[in-house]
Amino acid sequence: MNPIELRGALEAIIYAADEPATLDQITNAVGEEKATVRAALDEMIASYVAEDRGVEIRAVAGGYKFYTKPQHHEAVRRFIKSLRPPLRLTMPALETLAVIAYRQPVTGPEIQEIRGVNVSGVVKTLLEKRLIVTAGRKAVLGRPILYRTSKDFLMRFGLSDVEDLPSLKEFEQLARAALGADEGIAPIEPETAPETELASENGDGAAATAVVEAETSAPSTEATIQPPSDSTLAEAPPSEHAKAESAS
Repeated sequence: MNPIELRGALEAIIYAADEPATLDQITNAVGEEKATVRAALDEMIASYVAEDRGVEIRAVAGGYKFYTKPQHHEAVRRFIKSLRPPLRLTMPALETLAVIAYRQPVTGPEIQEIRGVNVSGVVKTLLEKRLIVTAGRKAVLGRPILYRTSKDFLMRFGLSDVEDLPSLKEFEQLARAALGADEGIAPIEPETAPETELASENGDGAAATAVVEAETSAPSTEATIQPPSDSTLAEAPPSEHAKAESAS
């Protein structure tokens, strides 16, 4: 097909794809050489950036997908909010997600060592929202489950790979932009009890979790995401499983 037909086909494929369309998938669909398709994609990406359009094509999660441009996010957010409830995460969930993103693959006990609280309920919430997935088991005593960020995480945050993660200081701005500023952050209840997990005792073993985090500082009307600092990650004490592995 000629360049105009190829560009139209690529645009249609990327638009129709629910997940980011990979280069191999697109190449197989159009029946052209991979180098030709890649060049056409690069040209399309450049044209969407240069022209005054409301959408752009980004290389994310190993493929290509349409995204709205940042300058239109507020208008799009208001429109989406009118259609369905936005994704809301508590501050402890965002902090736990930051630990997993920067330390992955990481176990539950290791996350708990860094945050200093029980994170079972928060991890369960992140799994349900498909922001993290399991990544096997660590070869230490007890073989705890490892967790890592998911493909949905890359798509929601507009990242091509986890290596594209910003610095820890930039994580707050990225989280607010991806989840809808303060509207995407569920408020913390004004409780004084430490964060804990409350599990139901019914026969089927279903857990009803409630996450509460104490606020020791002066009350504020706006919560601020505080991802773990580089020194905190570096100086976090080893988990009990890591100690057992070292002793063996």
